[in-house]
Amino acid sequence: MAETGQKKLRTGWTTGACATAAAKAAYAALLSGEFLDPVSITLPRGEAPSFALVFENLEESAATAVIIKDAGDDPDVTHGARIQAKVTSNPSVEGIRFLAGSGVGTVTKPGLPIPVGEPAINPVPRKMMVAELQKLADAHGVSLALDVEISIENGEELAQKTMNPRLGIVGGLSVLGTTGIVRPFSCAAWIASIHRGVDVARATGLTHVAAATGATSEDVLRAYYPDLTEQAYIDMGDFAGGLLKYLRAHPVPKLTISGGIAKLTKLAQGAMDLHSARSSVDFAALADVLQQAGASAELQQETREASLVSYVAQRAAAENLHIGELIAQGAKRAALKILRGAPVSVEIMVTDRQGQILAHVPADEPAELEPR
Repeated sequence: MAETGQKKLRTGWTTGACATAAAKAAYAALLSGEFLDPVSITLPRGEAPSFALVFENLEESAATAVIIKDAGDDPDVTHGARIQAKVTSNPSVEGIRFLAGSGVGTVTKPGLPIPVGEPAINPVPRKMMVAELQKLADAHGVSLALDVEISIENGEELAQKTMNPRLGIVGGLSVLGTTGIVRPFSCAAWIASIHRGVDVARATGLTHVAAATGATSEDVLRAYYPDLTEQAYIDMGDFAGGLLKYLRAHPVPKLTISGGIAKLTKLAQGAMDLHSARSSVDFAALADVLQQAGASAELQQETREASLVSYVAQRAAAENLHIGELIAQGAKRAALKILRGAPVSVEIMVTDRQGQILAHVPADEPAELEPR
C-alpha cells in the first residue's frame, strides 16, 4: 500500500492484468471444461495475484470469463468495470489474434505502440496474455491457435473521459499496464516523496540526482549512469515543477531529467505538471519551433493539426529535422528558468517508448537562446 500521511492507499490491478486473468480462465475452460476461479497470473515483475470471476460461459469452441476491475484507491475511470475475455479456437491463426470487443478501442493514427487498425491492447498486456495462454497450451500438448476478444463494459462512454479520442483511438478504452499493478498516489504525497528523495541525496552527499517521468525513461538513466547509487534516482513522474522548485531552494549540483518526447515537450512549453489530464501539448507552438528550424509549410500545417508528438517527430525526421534535440533544448531552458539561477546544472535526455535516447543535452552544454 502507498501511504499519504494519514491514509494508506490500496494498490489495484491494471486493465491488462484483469484481461489476462479473464483470458486465462476462459482458455482453461476451453481446454478442460472447467474455469479457473479464482485464477492466478504472473505479473511482469513476478507478483502472482488471484482474481475472482463474476461471469463464465462455455460453448463448443469458445469460452468467456469476466472479472471486475479493482483499481485500489487510484482515481481510475475503469475502477469497477467488467473486463471480459472471450477465447475462441481458430485453426487458421498461428498463436493469438487479438480482437477489440465492445468498449475496447481501435488505433486509427500512427505513433502509438500498436499499429493502425489493431485493437488498443498495449504490448505488455499482449505479452502477458500470450505467456499465460502458451503455458496452458503447453500443459495440454496443443498448439496455440486462438482469437482473444477483450471487452470493457461501458468502455466507449468511459473513453470520453480519457485522451483516447484525441489520440485517434476510437470505439472505446485502451487495455493498459506495464507492471500489472496500479499504485495510487495523491499529488501531495508524490511531491512529498520527491522532496524526501532530494533530502536524502543531499544528506548523503550526492552531487548528482537523476529524475525520470516513468519506468522506461528511468531504465535509460540506469543504463547511462550504471554507477549512480539508488538514492540518486528520483521518481519524478509528472511533477517536474515539484522537483525543480524544491531544487531551487535545496540545490544538488547536477540534475539529469529523462522523459518521453511528449512529456518533455510539455516541459519545454512551460508546463510543470506533465500529466495528460492536467496539461497538453501546444501543437501550434510546436509548429512555430519547427518553422524556426526550417520545416516545410506542409510539416508545419501537419503539426498544427496533430495529436501525437511521436507522429510529428516521425514526419520531421523525413525532413532531416531532429525534433528531439529541439525539445531537449527547450526543456533545458524551461528547467533553468524554474531554477532561477540556483546552482544546479541541468542535463536532458529525450527517450522513446523503446528506451532509445532520441536527444541528449549534457549539463555542461549551455541551453541555446534559439532552437537550432
